Amino acid sequence: MQLDPAIKQRVPKKFNRIASTYDLLTGMNPGYRRHLTMSAARVGAPPQGRLLDLCCGTGLSTHALAEEYPHAEVIGLDASEGMIAKAQAKPLASRVQFVVGDAMDPTAAGVEGPFDGILMAYGIRNVPDADTCLSRLRDLLKPGARIVFHEYSVADSFRSRALWNAITCGVIIPGGALTAGTTDIYRYLRKSVLDFDGVQAFEARLRRAGFTDVETRALDGWQRGIVHSFIAARPVSS
Repeated sequence: MQLDPAIKQRVPKKFNRIASTYDLLTGMNPGYRRHLTMSAARVGAPPQGRLLDLCCGTGLSTHALAEEYPHAEVIGLDASEGMIAKAQAKPLASRVQFVVGDAMDPTAAGVEGPFDGILMAYGIRNVPDADTCLSRLRDLLKPGARIVFHEYSVADSFRSRALWNAITCGVIIPGGALTAGTTDIYRYLRKSVLDFDGVQAFEARLRRAGFTDVETRALDGWQRGIVHSFIAARPVSS
């Protein structure tokens, strides 16, 4: 059963509740930051390009972009005020513009294209209307520029679903209770991953949205087959 879009609209407020402890929990995940760096590199942007990090959270993915492209202009956007506040308190904030805004429509928050590259980590499965979001994001890219979705996808593999369930029920949800005193958002995240497209289904969704050069690259460690870099480009002629 697919998650109600109304539930997804409440996700930013849920993240406000765990913003102060989010980095503590992700820090327990082997390879979490290294994998973000791998996906950031796969954006393939020019050295002095203009880059957008959507659903940037506490800025870990933004930090990956800023390190990978030290001479680029980087904007991080997230709908959770609490997460943005954590991002703005980090040292990298001096060279990154952080904006509170909805990934469904970044232009409503004053974030205008075109961009030389976009990274969206753990975000596309949480928007209320993925197809509308993808269409708008395509239009924010320069012709030929790439977007990378660093995202969970386990629908195609029994092993991946089983491992995801084991890790979330055995580690992430209890970890949320320990670090943040709540399990609500982590139970939602478990369901949102199980609800999300399989790899081939998401690739097809990207093509329907008008993207070209669609491909999926693996990540390593325990997240192989669970988290992926989905890469797509705006057509050169568009």
